[in-house]
Parts: sequence; C-alpha cells; structure tokens
Amino acid sequence: MRYDLAVIGSGGGAFAAAIAARRKGKTVVMIDRDTVGGTCVNTGCVPSKALLAAAQARHIALEQRFPGIRTGAEPVDATTLVGGKRELIEGMRAAKYVDLAAEYGWEIMPGHASFRDGPVLEVAHTEGSTIRVEAEHYLIATGSTPWAPPIDGLDQVDYLTSTTAMDLDTLPTSLLVLGAGYVGLEQAQLFAHLGAEVTVVARSRLASAEEPEISAGIERIFTDDGITVHTHTTINSLRSEPNGQVMATLTDSEGQRRTLSAERLLVATGRRPVTDGLNLDAVGVKTGPRGEIVVDEHLRTDHPRIWATGDVTGHPQFVYVAAAHGTLVADNAFDDSDGGGVDGGGVDGGVGRTLDYHHLPRVTFTSPQIASAGLTDAQAVEQGYACECRVLPLEYVPRAVVNRDTRGVIKLVAEHGTGRLLGAHVLAEGAGEVIATAVYALANDMTVQQMADLWCPYLTMAEGIKLAAQTFTRDVSKLSCCAA
Repeated sequence: MRYDLAVIGSGGGAFAAAIAARRKGKTVVMIDRDTVGGTCVNTGCVPSKALLAAAQARHIALEQRFPGIRTGAEPVDATTLVGGKRELIEGMRAAKYVDLAAEYGWEIMPGHASFRDGPVLEVAHTEGSTIRVEAEHYLIATGSTPWAPPIDGLDQVDYLTSTTAMDLDTLPTSLLVLGAGYVGLEQAQLFAHLGAEVTVVARSRLASAEEPEISAGIERIFTDDGITVHTHTTINSLRSEPNGQVMATLTDSEGQRRTLSAERLLVATGRRPVTDGLNLDAVGVKTGPRGEIVVDEHLRTDHPRIWATGDVTGHPQFVYVAAAHGTLVADNAFDDSDGGGVDGGGVDGGVGRTLDYHHLPRVTFTSPQIASAGLTDAQAVEQGYACECRVLPLEYVPRAVVNRDTRGVIKLVAEHGTGRLLGAHVLAEGAGEVIATAVYALANDMTVQQMADLWCPYLTMAEGIKLAAQTFTRDVSKLSCCAA
C-alpha cells in the first residue's frame, strides 16, 4: 500500500497535515491505535472546557455577587454531567474528524504503526492482520500523555490524571491535586466549583511559568474559592489507607513536614511525548532528553522523509500549534515549485517554511482566566532587553468594576526607550479574548504608545490593555470613565 503521505496519529496536527496534503492532490493514509481525534477533542481541550463551563455556571449561582439577586444550586448529578460531556465529544468527533476524513477522501486505519528500514511502516491492524505501508513522506503526530513523577508509594495509589478525572461518574468529596500548571489549576478549580474540598500542592508557585503578579493573584482567587494551597512544597510519599483515603507526606521550603489526606489524588505534573513502539532507531530518528522527537525548524527529523508535529516534538503543547505544524509540514514536504515531481522540493529544501512563536498566546481556563503572549519580564531581561513594565490592577478597568469582580491584573512588558511591546499578561474574566489584542500588537511590533492611542470600545475587558498601555505615560486613576 503506497501513499504520498502516511500519518501516525489522528489529532489536530495529523488532520491539518492530511487536509493540506489532500488539497494539494496527494494521497494520504492515517494510522491510529487509539480513538480518532487525538487528545484535544477526546480527553483535553473540549471535555475539560465543557466541564469547566458547567462548574463555573454552578459557582456563579452560589456566589451572590450582585445586590438584589439571589440564586442557588443543587448538588451535582455527576453521571448526567459526564454523560452530557461524552455526547458533546462524540458529536464533535464525528463532525470534525471521522466525517471530515471521509469528505476529503483519506483512510483512517486502526492499528499500531512502527517503522522498518526503508523507511516503511508495519501496521498491526486491530483486526489482527499486519499491513505494510509505504509512503513518500511520513508524519509522526502521536501527541503526548500525562506523566507522573517518581514519588514513593505512587504506584500503590489509584491516582487520577487529567484524562481519567474527567470521566468520573461520582465526584470525590475531597481531592488532592499535585501540580500547579495549567492542567492542575483548571482541574483543581473545576472540582472545587462542583463542590469538592480541594487542596493543591505545588513545588514552586502557582502558574510558575507566568509573571509573579499573576501567580499571586490566582493564589488569592483560589483562597477565595475555598481551595487550600501549599506552594514551594514537595510530596515525599503516598499511601492508601484501609478506608480508601490517600495519605500524603509533605515537606515545605522551610523543612516543615505535614500529612494530608483526601478521597482522591490527581497527578497533574505535566505531559510527555508518545513515541513508544514506533521503532525510531530503525530509521535514524533521534529523540531528546524528555522523549521528544528532535526536528529542525522546518519540522523535519534526522531522516529527510520523516517529519513530526505537535506535542511529540516538545514544542508548546497547544492544539493550535499542532495544527499550524501540520499545515507547515505539508507545505514543506510537497512543494512543487522546483519541478521535483511527487517529492517536490521537500526533501531537497522545499519552501523552507518556519513558524514565528514570539507572539504565541496561551490561556489557562481558570475563573478568571490567565492569558499571556510574548515575553515575561524575566525572559526579556535574560534575552538582553532593558525593560520597562507596568501592572494595572483590575479596579481601574470599568468592565471589571461593573462586573463586581476586580480580582486580577494586566501587566505589559515593553522595551525601554523604544516602548516596543515585548509581552502581555492578563488575569481577568475573558482574558483569552483580551490577549488577542496583544497578539496583534506583538506581531506588528507596536509600541505601548501606539496601543494607548488606538480606538477601543468602552466597557469591554479588552479596554484594560489600552489602559495598561496608558499607564506608561499617565496616571489612569485620574482619567474619566472612557479612558480617553
């Protein structure tokens, strides 16, 4: 069986590459040993955000934020909630993956693929047969999977991951969350808003990749939500008690030891690339220290006909990065501009497309959200910039005031002298939408003065970016309500 492109995996990067290749008239086969659609639609973005939205609706009903408005919420019917989530996933998987592949005209082959010299793929089909697949180009898009650190006793505990936690038909009364990156924060607040007693243990601060002001702000918000937070703390050992409780022994930064217990443990300490069973050594494809496939800036591995995209490359673990990778690989592998035939210019250089990550945004879907793009203050200094920063509390953003929730900040990092924006960091309701303004500013090398002078509709959270830019030259506490 011979194709122009053989794709291992069926997530966002895999589908983007397959669609781009089919639009170029290339033949494609996709091989996947798991559920079609990959992490995002099945166990990642879609199910987690669907459950977070539901939990936030319940939390708002209990919050009593507005005078004169009284609301309430009954205990959660977890079985029905999770059932609705599964129905949503099945619908999106069919419409955006299975049916789409059929419409574009490529086969999705269920089975386990591994490389053999050639290169060729040997596919152990789920029906029991073994199929040999040859292609002009191969794409590895196998993604990543939750990773657990080596903790004494962890292997004896029935712990949850971000994948299994979202399939619980019964909500735990208490939950211990190990890890405070975006997954740990989202999952901790999700279960807290659904009614569980939640404790978070972090080796550093919460959201340690973000600005310190963001970390401090989200910690205050978690405390407001009734979530117990232990920062700069290490879990030394774990054990299961006869009553089913999980017992954890911790040590904080001052050497103080304590013991915590919870009904369930959620391990959210990061993800690792999935490369097991691919037999990469047979084709000379190298992996890095975290198991990631080593690629060049064009996403080509050490073998000129084998490419990789998304989480498996160790690049930022976002589905929109994987999708951009997939399209890029198709362009680089199948460029015909030099008249190279089926190979195109991909093997011999191709169009040589690369991606610019300097304005890449990221969002943590807590409530309020955390969103960032560009450099942090510390990263800018490390890269040799002389920086000038401003931090705007949300009490100066009219939208936050009328929403009666001023918990949060907006921080802008600019180059001293030129005023060019280097980074933007937001902790606010709708921060994921707000950060788009900063992405455009970063992509176009705008200065904070230019941002301060732009039109912005009043009583939007995005106006906070304009106000933060204005703080470089004026005292916004002395502005009228329209931030002119």
